[in-house]
Order: sequence, then structure tokens, then C-alpha cells
Amino acid sequence: MTSNPLMETESTLRFPTYSLAGQAGTSFKPEHLAAISAIPGPQGFFEIHAENYMGAGGPPHRALERVRRDHPISLHGVCMSLGGPQPLDKDHLARFRSLVDRYEPALVSEHLAWSTHMDTYLNDLLPLPYTAGTLAHVCDHIDEMQAAIGRPILLENPSTYVLFAESAMSETDFIREISRRTGCGLLLDINNVFVSATNHGFSALEYLRDFPLSQVGEIHLAGHAEQEDDEGELLLIDSHDGPVADAVWQLYEIVIARCGPIPTLIEWDSRIPDWPVLRAEALAAQAILDRHAGQGQAFRQERSHALG
Repeated sequence: MTSNPLMETESTLRFPTYSLAGQAGTSFKPEHLAAISAIPGPQGFFEIHAENYMGAGGPPHRALERVRRDHPISLHGVCMSLGGPQPLDKDHLARFRSLVDRYEPALVSEHLAWSTHMDTYLNDLLPLPYTAGTLAHVCDHIDEMQAAIGRPILLENPSTYVLFAESAMSETDFIREISRRTGCGLLLDINNVFVSATNHGFSALEYLRDFPLSQVGEIHLAGHAEQEDDEGELLLIDSHDGPVADAVWQLYEIVIARCGPIPTLIEWDSRIPDWPVLRAEALAAQAILDRHAGQGQAFRQERSHALG
């Protein structure tokens, strides 16, 4: 009997295929699992940080398997160090690929940042100088990552607290050129835009007007904290420890009104609230997505072509 490669491929699928189109989601936190399971029906999508699931099994994977059976997930990496000067960690990349194969996420993303030095993983996402040399090795790293996992990634714009004097291009031009060279899509973190704009004194709206929105496959929203720098000036920190700020909601609605309903995630990673509080933030995003469901057709067509 001749084997059917398509049937063999389909038979290996462990989870249903779900669409993220027009949906809002939240970060998945294991402490919310009971509350999520108690509510019947779909509840948007969930994002997981890849590095939290790189063990072979145990309770983290059992919890994630329960969620993945009923919901799509977005796999978000935080330690690949795509902007680092060193080669990518082959073992880390292999573990990441195993997660992609195991859970079949609807979206896969990483940061435009560096986070390693030699054998040390740093507890931060550090900024890059926007130069031709940096551009070349970021693109090489993205090419390597995409080849390893067999699919395009989404690259997230950073929140920054310092700028490099040697930068020779704007952040938006740098990101646009990365996407052009590698074919990756983009993850637009609007809170990051607002944080960086406030810290460096530029217009968040102007940044968004220049951002390659047609390449965006996902949007992040999150809370931030206010501090003072050494000169007593306002400094925003991308803390992910509270609700989305009103100014970020306003920027988000402007983007969705222009582009249509792009899948949107609420990030909340510390001082975790009860599930109804986090879910309410996602429902607020869903209301904006639904309000603009009929808009952005030209952007959706361009984005569909760009993301393949």
C-alpha cells in the first residue's frame, strides 16, 4: 500500500488549528489555569514565553497542553539574542525549534535586542546601535532562526532608555530593512513605542506613521511604570505590571482604525492580577478590534502578501 505523505503529516498533528484573525489574547500564567478552564468556550489566544517551557515535561507542559487543546498560542522568545555579536546558541535554538514542533503555535516572535554575553544570559533586553554592521548580523541571525524552525518569525520593536551616537539610521528604517532582507514579519509593541517616545522626546504618532505597518502580524499592549532619571526627568519603564495606559489605548485605536483588526496581546508579567482583571484588558482590546473589523482592507491585503 502506497503511503500518503499528506495523511501522514495530518496524523502527526497533536492539536487543532485555530486562526488568530481579529482576536485579542493574554499572556498565559499557570495560576490562571483553573479560572480559564472553568469558563466554557474560547477566550482568545494565549502567549507563552518559550524559555519557560524548555524542559522535557512536568507540570508546565501539562498545563500548557490543556490550554493548547482549546486555544491558539503565540510563542514568544526572550533569550535568542538576535542582536548579539556572538553566534546564536545552537542548543537554545534547538530547544526553541522543539517547542515550535510540539505546540504548533499560530505565531512565533522574538525581540530586536541582545541579551547574552559569552556564556551569560542577561536579565534584560538591551538596545542596539542602528548601523550597517548591526543590521547585517541581526539579519544573519534571523535567517538562521527562521531556517531552523522552518517558518518566518515576527520581530518586536524595543523599548529603549539610551540611544547610540553611532546610529546611522532611524529605528523604523532599521526595522523596515530587516524585514525586507529576511522576509520576517513584525510584532508592533505600542507600549514600547510610547515608552521610548517619552524617554527620548520624539512623537509616538510620527514613529507609527513611519513604521512598516503592512508587515505587522501581531500587536502587544502592556502597562508601564513611571520613575525619575538622575536629572529628575520623567522616565518610563516597560514593566508589564499594570493595566494599559490611556495614551497607549489611544495610539492602539489609531493603528487599528488604519490597519484593521490585527491580533493583539495584553502582556502582564509581574504583580499578576486575578484572571478577570487580565481578561477585562483583553476584552477592551477586543472591543476596539470589533469596532474596526471592516476597516483596513488594503493593509490586510498588503500584509497577507508580505507575510506569505
